[in-house]
Amino acid sequence: MQHTATAQIGADPFAVASFVLYLAVVIGIGVYSARFSSGGVTEFFVGGRKMHRFVVALSAVVSGRSAWLLLGVTGMAYTIGASAVWTVAGYITVEMFLFLFYAPRIRRFTEAHDCVTLPDFFAARFGDRSGLLRSLLIVIILLFMVGYVSAQFVGGGKAFAGSFGLDQRVGIVVTALIVVVYTTLGGFLAVSLSDMLQACIMIAALVMVPALAILDVGGLGSVVDQLRALNPAAVDPFALSVGAAIGGLGIGLGSPGNPHIIVRYMSIADPDQLRTSAIVGTVWNVVMGWGALFIGLAGRVWFPDAAMLPNADTEQLYPVLAAQHLHPVLFGIVVASIFAAIISTADSQLLVAASSVVRDLYEKILRRGRTVPQRQLVRYSRIVVIALVTAAVAFGFVAQQLVFWLVLFAWAGLGAAIGPTSILALYWRGTTRAGVFAGLITGTVVTIVWQYTPALEPLLYELVPAFALALLATVVVSRCTTPPADADRALASMRPAGTHSTAPRHD
Repeated sequence: MQHTATAQIGADPFAVASFVLYLAVVIGIGVYSARFSSGGVTEFFVGGRKMHRFVVALSAVVSGRSAWLLLGVTGMAYTIGASAVWTVAGYITVEMFLFLFYAPRIRRFTEAHDCVTLPDFFAARFGDRSGLLRSLLIVIILLFMVGYVSAQFVGGGKAFAGSFGLDQRVGIVVTALIVVVYTTLGGFLAVSLSDMLQACIMIAALVMVPALAILDVGGLGSVVDQLRALNPAAVDPFALSVGAAIGGLGIGLGSPGNPHIIVRYMSIADPDQLRTSAIVGTVWNVVMGWGALFIGLAGRVWFPDAAMLPNADTEQLYPVLAAQHLHPVLFGIVVASIFAAIISTADSQLLVAASSVVRDLYEKILRRGRTVPQRQLVRYSRIVVIALVTAAVAFGFVAQQLVFWLVLFAWAGLGAAIGPTSILALYWRGTTRAGVFAGLITGTVVTIVWQYTPALEPLLYELVPAFALALLATVVVSRCTTPPADADRALASMRPAGTHSTAPRHD
C-alpha cells in the first residue's frame, strides 16, 4: 500500500499553544540564568566550569546536531535510503572517543591556564605573545560560524513554513529573535540547561514519529517491502560508492574542530566524570541518528514522490510526517524538537563567535595588558551576540543553498582547520606554533577550494581531504621547526593530578 495524498499542514491552535509553551520555558531558563552569567566571561562563556556531567553530555551532543539532523539527514534518507546511515555513524564514533580521550585533556589544560575560549587554548599552548595565532583563529571561526548560524535560522524558517504555514523569511526572523533573547540573557548556563531540555524533546520526537509512521503502514516489514518495490537500493546500506561512504564517515572528523562542541568539554565541573558523559552522550547520539534515518525511510513510503511534499522539499519531510500521525498537541512538541535542534546549535555557535570577538580580539589583543571589568566584557558580549544574529539573518535571506549543504560546509571548514591542529596540540609535544599556522591555513583553504572546484567536489566530501592535508602540513612544518620550551610542562598539565611529569622527552 502506497500513500499518494499530497501533504498539507495547517496552524492548529493546539499545536501552536504547545509550541509557545516550549518557547516560554526556554526564555524562562534564560531569565533564570541571567544573574549567574553576568558575573564575568568565565561564567558567560563556559558556565564557570561548574557544569554537571549529564548536562555536558546532552549539551555536547545536541549542540552538534542542529537542523542538519532533523531536516537534512531525514531528507537525505528519504532520497538515498538506508545508505544514509553512514552520515551518522562517523560522528557517533568520533564523539565517543572525544568524550573519553580528547575532552579530559583539554579540560585540565584550560583550567590550569585559565583558558575560556579555543583561541585561549592555542595561545597558552604555544606561547602566542604576538597575538597572530589568536587572530588567525578568530578569522577562521567567524568566517564559518556566521554561515553556520545562518543555516540554523534558515532551518527555523523552513520549520515555520512547513509546520504553521508562515512565510519562510518571517520564520527566519522569529527563530533569530528567540535565540537572541535567551542567549544574551543567560549565556552559557542558559544555553546548557536549555540544551538538556531540548535533548529530551528531540529524542522523544525522534522515537515517536518514526515508530507511529512505521506502525501505521503495517510495521517495519511492510516498510521494507514497499521501499524495495520503489527502489531496491533504498534498503541496502551499502548501495553507495566508496567515496560517498568515506565522505559520510568522514563527517565525524569535524567534531574535534567545532568550537561549540569543544567548549562543552571545557565546562564540566570534574573531568573524571567525562566517562559517564561518554556513555550518556553516545546513547543519545545513536537513538537520535537512527530516529532521523527511519523518518526518512518511512517518509518515502508515505510520500513516494517528493512533489507530494511542500514545495517538493525533502527537508520538509519531518514536520509533514509528524502532522500526518500525531495529535496537534504532540505535533507542536515535534515542531519544538526541530527548534530544539536549531536553537541548541545556534546559541552555542553565537557564544563561540562572540567569545572570539570579545575575549580574544578585544580583551586579549586590543586591550592587552590592561584590566577590563568583567561585567563590561559581559555587556559587550551581549552586544556582539545581537550584531552576529543580525549578520546571520541577513545572510540567511540571500542564501539559496540547502540547510544540509550550508551546515556541512561550515562543519568541514572548522573541522579541517581546528581538528587536526587541536589533536596534535593535545597529544604531540613536537607540535609547534608554525606547524599550527600551517595546519589552520591548509585546512581552511583546501575546504574552500575543494568545494568550489567542479572536478573535485563530486569526488569526496571536502572535510576528508582538507583534514588529511591539514594534519600533514602541521606535522611536516612542526618537524622543521622548534617546539615551545615548555611543551613537556604543557602536556603534563593535561594529565590527571598525581601523574604529572616534567622530565624531558624526545618524541
